[in-house]
Amino acid sequence: MLDKKTMMKFKIGYFADGPWSHLAFEKLIQDDTISIQFIVPRSDTTDETLKGFSNKYGIDYLFPVKINSDEFFRVAKSYDCDLFVSMSFNQIFRKSIIDLPRFGTINCHAGKLPFYRGRNILNWALINDENSFGITVHYVDEGIDTGDIIKQNSYPINDNDDYSSLLEIAYVECANILYDSIKEIQSGELKRIEQNTINPVGFYCGRRGEGDELINWNQTSRRLFNFIRSIAKPGPMATTFISGVEVKINRSKIIVDAPEYIGTVGQLLAKTADGFLIKTEDSFIEICEIETSLKLKIGDKLGV
Repeated sequence: MLDKKTMMKFKIGYFADGPWSHLAFEKLIQDDTISIQFIVPRSDTTDETLKGFSNKYGIDYLFPVKINSDEFFRVAKSYDCDLFVSMSFNQIFRKSIIDLPRFGTINCHAGKLPFYRGRNILNWALINDENSFGITVHYVDEGIDTGDIIKQNSYPINDNDDYSSLLEIAYVECANILYDSIKEIQSGELKRIEQNTINPVGFYCGRRGEGDELINWNQTSRRLFNFIRSIAKPGPMATTFISGVEVKINRSKIIVDAPEYIGTVGQLLAKTADGFLIKTEDSFIEICEIETSLKLKIGDKLGV
């Protein structure tokens, strides 16, 4: 158990970036027993909010930083931190930095570890038709998202959800679970869970990049529905083409009890109040919130 003096001066180094990190910062800065010693953003940051926080609260803003350099090790050591905290940070911590604070280094990950390690987890959870997604706070080790779990919560996914709605939940709940985890470490009441006790293998998700937004219409209606909602705004939106002209689709609807039948995949079958019905591998779905310079019409065939 930490003594009262330590509780009053629990010093944190915050490695963070973007909207994932803002609410968590606001929770931490309001706690009189926690002191954020410095902020390190991503090396390619465009986040003015964290920089504004550093100015407002007189917190050192270290940028740009190569976190595994000898120079940064000396700088970080001078702060004598109790804990390093990673939230949406994109550099890999090596052991010398991981072990520098008294209580190590932790990370908040929007995935249900040991599954959904890696990148773009909310997108992949929707693509994989999951009925829930997880948020995990874990210790950082020399692997990728493999360290012992501190806390993990699950949140439901239903057919009304898309990338935007999961992001809204994750921004809030990442802040909550990260703060709760730090308080457990601070109080000495922490229980660590080794990931291999949940599953000895787990799995990784790869980073999504340019070209991954292209639609393959030769898939089932359910798979297409999940794909379209997985990269809805603020994602890149699912993309297809007619005669080389781009067509972006932000939303689709499953047609309940649509029968299976053979047809031309990607063809617009009928106009609806919100968009069009389009043939899929097994049946058809409705596509909505379409962005294109073309005037679409029944009979058009969408494809790459």
